[in-house]
Amino acid sequence: MLVGIISTILIGLLSTYCLRILVQSQYELCKKKRVGLLTYPESMQYACEVGPKCFRRFSPYAGGLTNFFLVTFQIGTCCVYVVFVAVNIKFVGDEYTDPKIALTYYILMFFVPFLCIIMVRNLKIFAPFSIAANIITLLTIGVCGYYIFQDLPPFSDRPYAGKFSNYFLYFGTSLFSLQSITVVTSAENNMENPRQFLTPFGVLNVGMAIVVVIYSFFAAAGYWKYGDEIKSSITLNFPSSDAIAQTIRCLYSAAIFISYGLQGIPAVYIIYHDYVLPRIGEDASNKKKLTWDIGLRIGLVVTSIVLATTVPLLGHIISLVGVFCLSALGITFPAIIELSAYWPDRLGPGKFCLWKDIVIVLIGLFGLIVGTYSCVYNIVQELIDLYQKK
Repeated sequence: MLVGIISTILIGLLSTYCLRILVQSQYELCKKKRVGLLTYPESMQYACEVGPKCFRRFSPYAGGLTNFFLVTFQIGTCCVYVVFVAVNIKFVGDEYTDPKIALTYYILMFFVPFLCIIMVRNLKIFAPFSIAANIITLLTIGVCGYYIFQDLPPFSDRPYAGKFSNYFLYFGTSLFSLQSITVVTSAENNMENPRQFLTPFGVLNVGMAIVVVIYSFFAAAGYWKYGDEIKSSITLNFPSSDAIAQTIRCLYSAAIFISYGLQGIPAVYIIYHDYVLPRIGEDASNKKKLTWDIGLRIGLVVTSIVLATTVPLLGHIISLVGVFCLSALGITFPAIIELSAYWPDRLGPGKFCLWKDIVIVLIGLFGLIVGTYSCVYNIVQELIDLYQKK
């Protein structure tokens, strides 16, 4: 448990630092290119163009690679949300159904509701629901504390460290929980005074500090309470027949359901504006544009439902999405962008920036390659066990 607490703090610090250098480097690249704004894929592509020679040959593909990870992350997050909602509602439903309904049917049951929410085109409609979802999240945190701190076992009953083979599952889960690359870039781009974003007590540092403290505290407290019996979502550890627990599961599932649209729409936007629209042309009829837009939205829901049905393993999906996408988007790419933005004559004393970014890139690549292999291996083993039991 002690190793987990320290690792969560270190991952939080690394994530915050990488987000910070990403935003700072985007400022530098905007100055070099003399533009007011660069998206993440544009920053990555331009960074490769102006960076070391070994990067330049990859510049035509850098933007597309970044888009690939962004879209994969958003679709993966949607898949996580589908499984989360279905699993929590199943836990409630199992108390009132006999025989119990299989998880697959709960996932399929939400196909139409998810389809309806992804079809919302005006994001302003989400505003009041997002506020409600945030209130529900705070309420859920309070209820977590209520259940966790009842009848705590002795602290000495918990091991200081777990199995190394499970570390990358934890690493991916931590990245998924702590990193919010799309939120950070969007928030910074839409601030009235973007420079306040990076001040010592600015939005990034304060926001990430709160997130790291909350996640570290409840992760440690949850493991202290439940040990190895802790579930992929702590709401699943609440007493199954308790009315408060059932209410919280339903409310928090509703909050995650609302967030599905906010996670899915960016993926649709990237695919439509960066790949579909250039091919059909800006002068295409509105009917054709609308058909493509609706088709992409339906495709996203179908994809997330199919993936969730095929791999209904909440904790493992979270880990895989985190370690595969965020090792690249949240660690490796920011270091590459910073190195390129300050190349070749602004790397600091002894070329400190160069060596520092090389270390960060190696950490990111190690997490991406070894972590993805570890997560996929664990998923395959779990699926084999799952289908053998059927």
